[in-house]
Order: sequence, then structure tokens, then C-alpha cells
Amino acid sequence: MLELNIENPDELVLVAHALSTDLRVNIIQLLNTKKLNINEIADALQIPVSTAASNVKILEKARLIETELLPATRGAMKVCTRTYHDIHIILNSQFYHVQPDKNCYEIEMPIGYFTNCQVSPTCGMANTEKMIIQEDSPAGFFHPDRFSAQIIWFRKGFVDYRFPLELPKGAKIQSIQFSFEICSEAPNYDNNWPSDISFWVNGVDVGTWTSPGDFGGRKGKLNPGWWQEFSTQFGLLKTLSVDGTMTAIDNVQVSSVNLHQLVLGNNSFIDLRLGVKDDATHKGGINLFGNKFGDYEQGIVMKVFYTVK
Repeated sequence: MLELNIENPDELVLVAHALSTDLRVNIIQLLNTKKLNINEIADALQIPVSTAASNVKILEKARLIETELLPATRGAMKVCTRTYHDIHIILNSQFYHVQPDKNCYEIEMPIGYFTNCQVSPTCGMANTEKMIIQEDSPAGFFHPDRFSAQIIWFRKGFVDYRFPLELPKGAKIQSIQFSFEICSEAPNYDNNWPSDISFWVNGVDVGTWTSPGDFGGRKGKLNPGWWQEFSTQFGLLKTLSVDGTMTAIDNVQVSSVNLHQLVLGNNSFIDLRLGVKDDATHKGGINLFGNKFGDYEQGIVMKVFYTVK
């Protein structure tokens, strides 16, 4: 996700300009599923090669695509790849900043440290060196080697995580936030494969987000060399947050569930479940990425914002 802030207007204007014409939007759409060189873009849109090249340059300057020179029959060709799936524009930055009087408790959970699971094929897990378990073996999810997992996938079911909560005496929680890299689960990969992924906090169903696809077509930035290119490569970095009024994903409300309904009390832990419901409209599965797979160097990060009396 590309995050733009009104406090940095130069970058915001650059991206807005890059997306201000139908032609450049069409180029982005062409790159949704595969890499293309300049000639292929020109042919697909029936425009001169020079026009395609000049517009690609504008998109590249705005960091919306990246290009690389690869050998061709004659010389080299410039191959284009789309870099982001989402653009988030913050117009009121004060709304998103943690207030000075708030403290933050933060902890990162490796994705293999789940406390319980119930999964259905297709399913599996791998670390940076190899496949950990036999593919499509739900029983293998309880193998001790799961603690080294850097990518986990399953079509239906759930995984549970328990986060320790160590706050000072008198702390009053203002909001809870979880962030993780995630996407759908399709055979090999499919950039257009929706999945309704649901989330539970302390056993309370807080909301559902529809992942647009199981992403591939380019190598995940952190993926080890042995990971095959026709497999899932990367996900989207999503942020789930619950405060006193609602639950949101990437600051967009998904439900009216609030902190009070989570019944935190004096618990010394917080539970998080990620799953695909049996009655989901899009049963497209889950890929969950660790800090050495995909595009983002993190596992599941929990942040608890609080004040102290």
C-alpha cells in the first residue's frame, strides 16, 4: 500500500498527476495481472511506442510502476511492473497520529506461533529453506516445525494467536491494532481471486475484509531463491483496529464492534483469530506472510494504545 499524506504535498501531487489521465490508468490496469514491455503496452492500447514510453516514465516517477531492462532480440527492452495494490491518502493527518498523552504497547508474533487451528486444503506452510509439512495435510499444521513458518496458506478454516498483554497498573486501553501481510489462496496464484477473510478478537467477530486476489506475477521482495515463481508471491499489508466506537480496516469502518464489547477486563492476553467462514460468499482462502516472505518485513504486529491514570 502506498500511503500519501497531505503534509507531504509534493508526493501527493506527483501521484495525482500520474493518475489524472485515462491512458495512464489503462496502463495500470494492463499491469494488474502480468509484466509488460513498452511495445506490448503500445500494442494493447493501440498507441505509438513513444506515447507509451513517455507515460510509463510519468508513472515510474510517481513510483506507481517499476521498470527493469532485460535482454531482447535487439538490444534491451524495458519491462514494467505495477508496484502497489492500494493507495491511501491521509487528508487530516492529525486524526491518524497517536496523541502525545497516549502510550503504546507493541509486540510482534511470528506467524507459526498459532495456538490453535482448523484448516482445509489447499493448505501448507514453508520456511525460508523448505516446505515444512506435506502439502494439503491439515494434520501437519500441528508439527513442531510450524514455529519456523514464514508463509502459511489454507482454503477454509482459521488460525488463532494469543498475544501477551503487559500494561502498567492503572492503564486504560484506548484502541487495539493488528497489522499483517495477507491475501487470498488460489491454486498457484490468481490476482483476481476474491476471499472474504474474517477477524475475531477475544472471540468476538469484529469484521470481514475481502481480499481481491492471491498475488503473483513478480517475485515477493523477501522470498527465498528456492520459492517457485508460479506460487503465491506477496500479500497486502492490512491494519485491523478496534477503538471505543468501531472496528476499522485501514481506517475504513467494517463494523460497529467496539472495545467495550471485547470485554478486556484484567486479562493478561488478547486473542486474535483469522479465518474464512463456512458461509462466506467468497471462500478464497488465506495466505499469511512472516517477516522473511512476501513484501513486508514483519509477522503479526499488535499495538495497544493506552493512557495511565
